[in-house]
Amino acid sequence: MVRGKVLLSIIVMLCFACDVLVEKGHAIWLNLPAGGTKCVSELIQSNVIVMADYLAISDHESDNSTLSVKVTSPHGNILHRNENVTNGQFTFTTSEAGIHEACLRVDGNNQGVKEVSVLIDWRIGIAAKDWESVAKKEKIQGVELELKKLEGQVDAILLHMAILKER
Repeated sequence: MVRGKVLLSIIVMLCFACDVLVEKGHAIWLNLPAGGTKCVSELIQSNVIVMADYLAISDHESDNSTLSVKVTSPHGNILHRNENVTNGQFTFTTSEAGIHEACLRVDGNNQGVKEVSVLIDWRIGIAAKDWESVAKKEKIQGVELELKKLEGQVDAILLHMAILKER
């Protein structure tokens, strides 16, 4: 009975690790009030690839609402900054573990705008990998490509397990 509970605990922990590390792709919508700022953050280990795309969408076609975007590391280092844009992206590899934060603000030059919707597609780790270029480079497709993705997921799980063991 005890052995079964231990095995069940290990399986649950592996499933949690799969969910946490492998499926780290989040697309979210934010509604930013005029002059307001909203931030999204993620706890990320060091040496992990992070990619994100962002896009401002306004309710009115004539409205050209722009954003200011700033991404910071856990120690306050600026990893990405962009101002007066309607869309953009950032990519970096983390050099320190901790909470990485992306803050978005509607620029002050948007006259008459009450609110701007922003889409952020934030991908971390294996979810941030460009599998199309891997497939072209290694000349693989179909099942081979899926196996390569699974291999990446297993590597991410093993890394996470090593970090947990170290703690």
